[in-house]
Parts: sequence; C-alpha cells; structure tokens
Amino acid sequence: MEDRYFSTWSPDLRKNNLFFLNRPIYRMMGLSEDVRAVAWDLLSHESVTIISHIDADGITGEAILSQALSRAGIRTTSVFVRQLEPLTIRQVPKDETFKLFCDLGAGQQNLIAEAGFRNDEVGIIDHHISQPCDVDYLQVNCHPYGHVKLSAAGVAYLVAKEIDSGNTDLAPLAVIGNVGDMMAREDCGLTGIAREIAYEGSAHGSVEVRKYDLNCYGISTRPLHISLSYNDDPIIPGISNNARGALRFLQKLGIPLQDNLQRWRVWEEFSCEEQRIISSALAQQLLAHTCSITRLFCESYLFPAEKARTPLRNAQEYATLLNACGRWSRPKTGAQICRGDRGSAYREAEHMLTNHRTIIRELLQFILDTGVSELSHLQFLHVGNRYPDTIVGIGAGMALSKLNREKPILIMVEQPEDPSLTKVSLRANEQMLSRGIDLQEAATSASERFGGAGGGHRIAAGAFIPRESEHEFIQYVNELLAGQCTKEDAGHR
Repeated sequence: MEDRYFSTWSPDLRKNNLFFLNRPIYRMMGLSEDVRAVAWDLLSHESVTIISHIDADGITGEAILSQALSRAGIRTTSVFVRQLEPLTIRQVPKDETFKLFCDLGAGQQNLIAEAGFRNDEVGIIDHHISQPCDVDYLQVNCHPYGHVKLSAAGVAYLVAKEIDSGNTDLAPLAVIGNVGDMMAREDCGLTGIAREIAYEGSAHGSVEVRKYDLNCYGISTRPLHISLSYNDDPIIPGISNNARGALRFLQKLGIPLQDNLQRWRVWEEFSCEEQRIISSALAQQLLAHTCSITRLFCESYLFPAEKARTPLRNAQEYATLLNACGRWSRPKTGAQICRGDRGSAYREAEHMLTNHRTIIRELLQFILDTGVSELSHLQFLHVGNRYPDTIVGIGAGMALSKLNREKPILIMVEQPEDPSLTKVSLRANEQMLSRGIDLQEAATSASERFGGAGGGHRIAAGAFIPRESEHEFIQYVNELLAGQCTKEDAGHR
C-alpha cells in the first residue's frame, strides 16, 4: 500500500490526550498520516457511534469499523441512513459517544456543523468529494490524494489495520465494498490500494483472486447460459439478451452443462479446461462480429470459506445481497451477515434478494415499455411514485445497456415523504467516461443551481431537487454533459 501501516498502541494512550493535540499536522502529510490520525483518535474514546450509508459500501464499512473497534475494547452502536440531510441528521444521537461517519459526511460537513457537532466529537471516513467547512473535522478521505477507485470500506479497512495489524481478516469486507461501489467495473478489476487489499486477503487465505476470469455477473449462482444472456459488458452478438441463443452456443461446444443431479452448472463449477474452451469460443464470437474482446475477461474475487452456489461466494453477488438489504430498509441485517450470521439474518437477506430482483425486473420492464425522452447528450424518464427511490438508480443502470449506450440516462422519482422534492439518479458506462463524462460533477453543479444537493461518482450519481425545477434541471444537466464532451474533444486536438 502507500506505506506500511503500523499499530503499536497501549491502552494507556487512550487516556492520554496529549497525542491528539497535534492531529491537524497529520492531516497535512498524506493519506497514511490521515489514517493514522483517525485510528489513534478512535482509540482515545470509550464508545463510538458509527453513522453509515445503506449500500454495500456503507454496510461493509460499518462492519469493518465496528468489529475493529470492538476488538480494541471500544463500545460501538450503529446508525444507517440512506443519505445525510436535514431529516436524517436527527438520527445521529447527541450523547457522549464519538460520532464516526462512514461513506458519507465529507460532502455534508456544513450540515454536521449546523446540527451542533463539535470538531472534537466527529470523525469522517469517506471517499466522496469533500465540502469546504469552517469546522475542521478529523477526516480520512482517499479522494483528495488521487485514490478515486477506493471505496469507503477500503478506507475503513486501512483504519482497522492501523488500529490492529491483525485485522487483515476483514479484507474480504473491504473487497466487497470496493466491488459493490463499482470500483472494479471500469478496469475489469480493482486497482491501486483496493487491489492491494484484495491481495492482502489472498495472502491471508480469505480471498481467492482470479486474474483472468469471465467478466460476467452470477458466476457462482446462475446457470452459465443465463449469466451470459444477461451480460452487457461486453455485448456478445447472438448471446446477450438471448438465453436460448446462449444455450445453443454452449451446447455446440460439447461440454456438459448439467451436473449429475441434473442441475445447471454455474461458471465456477466448470473445470479449467472447460472454461478455456468456453472463453476461447466467446472470444471468437466477438471477433467474428468485429467486436473487441478487451472486456471479456476480468479479475474476480471469491471467498473460499463461503458455501458454493450462494451469493456469498463472490464479491459481486455478495454486494448485491447487501444492497438488497439496504435498499429495502434492512441494512442491519446485511451488517449481521458481514459479522458471520449465516442463520436467520442470511435467510431474511435471501428473501429480500429475491424480492429485490423481482422489483428491479419490473422497473426495468417499465422503463423499456414506457421509453425515454432524448436530448442531445442525455436520455431521461420520470417513473412517478411507482417505485422506491432506493432502487431507481439500479434500474437506470440496467436499462442503459438496452437503450442508447451513447448517452447517460437520468431517472426521476417522486418523494412520498416530501412531495416538494424529486430524487434523480444518473448512470453512465465506461465508454462515456472515456469521452469525458463526469456525472458527479454534473449532478452536483446542476442540483446546487436549483437549490438541491447531489453527489456520487463519475459513472453513477444522484441528486435531490425541487419538484418544480425538474424541466430546467434536465436541460441544464444536458448542457453540462455537452460541455464535458466538448472539453474532452478539445483536449485531444
């Protein structure tokens, strides 16, 4: 990693505040110093309240931090919020515990300050763009140091390692958080510090890293022909969006597609030689249609200790399970699974995952049946109040592969709890990013212009805006996206 973190501490230091008087010095020196400052500061408190996001990154980040702190003898309680705004900030207790924000907080520091929280009772672990604030909150954020492909769970893992170097067993959770927050998507695998964490887990024996695996979702749970038919990265002619075509393609290879129990085999169950034959045939199919094979393969991350043919077996599907928990208001169930619960919590999560997939399919079909409106650099749709705002972003991402892949998609949804607001979700793909598209920048700038708030990442972002500003907001986002493409074109002249 950036350097080797060390964690030699004594319980006596937790009662000695002299060390912490100079903590701003650490914040000027680099990411590893910020990590060290936050870790040592946490060790000075007897009890910590963790406030985290409800998605896979937030859930795994909370699980990493709560376990690391508990092992150090610090009491923890947790609060999950779907976003940090004036209503949800009230869920943060005003008590004597230290408040640790995870996967949020960096972009809402003024809100935290306005709520009356002092700089000596707040810490932030995040990977989003940091908001200028008059209050100097203790923060470790990878983004300002150029580590834009490291999730909050990844940063939380660095802090956990600084608290105690023995916390390497938490590496799988960091991998899940990184993969779940799409840090592996653009490069077909994790990069930088996120990848080093995966390899640390591999050395520990808790993570299996497969360097040249099939770039396809569902490799541990779905019949191979179904996984291939859903694949849109890359789109494989005759196979993507065509389950029968995928099945016929595989049958021609002469490889058994079912096991002795007549169950359809999943990708993970094929032998190395069978996988080589299938991969070679898929590559030939792409080349025959003059398509690139660059994205056919990826680096995947599996967890050998988990039961085969379950969503817990690999990082992608584990993250989806946690997202289902969070999106349906059960983030603590996901956190229990991260702590090892394979009983009631896991059964509840499986049920939520089934329901989650059903509703997502319905949303996707609604988007395709209704159709989108198109501007020069944007396609958009308003789904009204038909679907929860927690899943429209997922539906947008899935719909993008079946609509115009040249333009970002924007989906709007009503807010039943506040009819004056509209939730906006934007999604792009890697091809758009290569042309200069930055949805985080567009969402933030456009929402601020109309009195709302937004954030996210280049490939996926969201915002809340006044309902009466929907039309103007869409027009302005389109202008911003057009400007981004123009700047990228100018940069290549």
